Amino acid sequence: MAAQADTLRIATYNTELSRDGPGLLLRDLARGTDDQINAVLAIIKAADADILALQGIDYDLTSAALSRLAQAAEYPHHFARRPNTGMPTGLDMDGDGRLGGPRDAQGYGRFSGQGGMAILSRFPVLATDVQDLSDLLWRDVPDPTLPMVNGAPFPGDAAQAAQRLSTTAHWIVPIDTPVGVIDLMTFHASPPVFDGPEDRNGKRNHDEIRLWQQVLDGTVGIAPIGPFVIAGDANLDPVDGQGIKAAINSLLTDPRLQDPAPKGTQGTDTADWAEPVPGNLRVDYVLPSTHWRVIDSGVMWPAPDDPLTETAATASRHHLVWVDLTLDPAPPDG
Repeated sequence: MAAQADTLRIATYNTELSRDGPGLLLRDLARGTDDQINAVLAIIKAADADILALQGIDYDLTSAALSRLAQAAEYPHHFARRPNTGMPTGLDMDGDGRLGGPRDAQGYGRFSGQGGMAILSRFPVLATDVQDLSDLLWRDVPDPTLPMVNGAPFPGDAAQAAQRLSTTAHWIVPIDTPVGVIDLMTFHASPPVFDGPEDRNGKRNHDEIRLWQQVLDGTVGIAPIGPFVIAGDANLDPVDGQGIKAAINSLLTDPRLQDPAPKGTQGTDTADWAEPVPGNLRVDYVLPSTHWRVIDSGVMWPAPDDPLTETAATASRHHLVWVDLTLDPAPPDG
């Protein structure tokens, strides 16, 4: 259980609930017999988080699927906006010479909203005050690491003029908790693979992660002035696997943040991809600001003899990450 009255459990979980077509997730939720959905719900209930950032959940305009999931998981409040995944551009965004493929969308997706994000909360979400950075063009962020081939923009000027930075979304979401309004900064970055020598996805992943420090620096958007937590799927391990490590390591060591380094039975690893490559990686993060005191943390990667082991494996290749926090009475330095 997460509850002391002044303690909040904040978690992130890539549910991998995405389906192959629009409306299919809602269909499967309505039937109530889908093994993966039931496993995800069991993990969510076992985690007992007060605020939960979700990734890998399909978006629909009326939030019908999310509403049903929130009801089943017993959360009174939820939030989602249209993600960049599957959003058509009409351009060849991946440079393969063809149009209309899932990689030609603003973020990879076979249909608009595939594999989006959401928030479940026990406390009211101040939706009218959300800061949504998802429409920020990649080339407009400070010092963008844009892909180039032979000194020219990849795949071309038109594509880079249209390309948003966020693969899925970057949201700063105020939530009215018993300890006051806090900001949840959440995202789901591109995997730094599935591209070519131009390293388009690796560079995009780097800049998506770096965006949070640019927000805190005040060079992008409006920085939170009170307690905040960064929670989401960065799709990057600070040591192992592919990708440009500088941004994630800079984020993890930023003096305005804390890294509780939550652990499960596989240490700090949070996702299990097929061996031998890449294997287990740490890609999911909950990073509180220095306003907080960390009480406890963990990765729901159960031991082999735990009843939840099979459930977790059925639910997702990712494992839910949680951190218990209370506000530190001493203000952060600086």
